[in-house]
Amino acid sequence: MRVVILGSGRGSNAEAILQAQAAGRLGAARVVQIYSDKPDAGILALGPRFGVPAAFIDPAPFKTKLEGPGEDRFVAAIEAARPDLVVLAGFMRVLKPKFLGAFAGKIINLHPSLLPAFPGLDGIGQAFRAGVKVTGCTVHDVTLEVDAGKIIEQAQVPIEPADTIETLTAKVHAAEHGLLPSVIARLSQESK
Repeated sequence: MRVVILGSGRGSNAEAILQAQAAGRLGAARVVQIYSDKPDAGILALGPRFGVPAAFIDPAPFKTKLEGPGEDRFVAAIEAARPDLVVLAGFMRVLKPKFLGAFAGKIINLHPSLLPAFPGLDGIGQAFRAGVKVTGCTVHDVTLEVDAGKIIEQAQVPIEPADTIETLTAKVHAAEHGLLPSVIARLSQESK
């Protein structure tokens, strides 16, 4: 299973995937390309570390969505990598019909809450401020509606009375780093 990872930030979830791959825990999946919409994103430094090509793709003209010329550039680059799975690991753009159509049924996202609760930006902060006792993370299929695709798998994280937003964030990230590689490994076995 050929995997392309898209990310906008430091790449901690991409690193967890690549570490799982290096340790032989990614099943039949193999990361073949990393792309970012930010030229200075930390995720791009992971490529050389793990022997995976990594590149910036100009997302212009929009700041929060992928549409128009930027969308065309992303679609062409990803198509060239011939992915079986496109993994959004902290990719902070809303995807549009052309992109979703090009990779229909092949795009998954990791979200830092137990969807359908707390979709959109700052899922961890939303859960913390709401005072819920349990939050977590969700891997789901990507659809036109943000964070509304079919749930593939979730991991729960209890919120303790002593937790701060910082400690909760660390706990959710740790859960993400376990969940996403395991889902990719499972999907790779199911696709055989």
